[in-house]
Amino acid sequence: MSESEPGLPERVPDDWAGQPVPAGPPEPATAPVPGTPLASPSNSPLDPVKGFGVTFRTMFKPVVTEDYPRNPRPPASRYHGRHQLNRHPDGLEKCVGCELCAWACPADAIFVEGADNTEEARFSPGERYAKNYQINYLRCIGCGLCIEACPTRSLTMTNEYELADDERQRLIWTKDMLLAPLADGMEQPPHPMRLGDEQDYYANGPDFLRDLETRQAGGAR
Repeated sequence: MSESEPGLPERVPDDWAGQPVPAGPPEPATAPVPGTPLASPSNSPLDPVKGFGVTFRTMFKPVVTEDYPRNPRPPASRYHGRHQLNRHPDGLEKCVGCELCAWACPADAIFVEGADNTEEARFSPGERYAKNYQINYLRCIGCGLCIEACPTRSLTMTNEYELADDERQRLIWTKDMLLAPLADGMEQPPHPMRLGDEQDYYANGPDFLRDLETRQAGGAR
């Protein structure tokens, strides 16, 4: 029995796990003799053919790759692509500058600066409008939380997904880049409300939009 200092547990021997204790230092590894060829795991003449087995098996199968960008495949109808700021049927902007989209963005990719509408310069039916609106696509993760937070359905996401660029500044989209283009029957803001008061815009907006689409379809015939 080994001696131990008072107050300390008894020393556990080195071979407590049943493993033999080496008697001396390990032997050095034997270095390969120069000029000796290394052993090959296999010398079969079919080894090169086996390496191309996957290639040969897929040579006669139908091609599943897409011919992009000459013939791109359309994305799903609810694909989350580039954002768009929508308009009312008379051309006024739906965005009221509430900044809820910026607060909901987990990546801090949206910047909104609101301003007050006046009777001489009206950009939206509400009291305020988005004077400055920016989306930084270097940060955007396409989660769609900003769409869910928008109370006026002003901000939506299109199917456009080609957003890559080689300059960082061009990936910061401003309001004029995000606004939907003017359709037939729309007027470039600022201008007075053409469809009634503010309640008419937000309560009857879908009906106004359906009437506009009906008139456009009738004119196309």
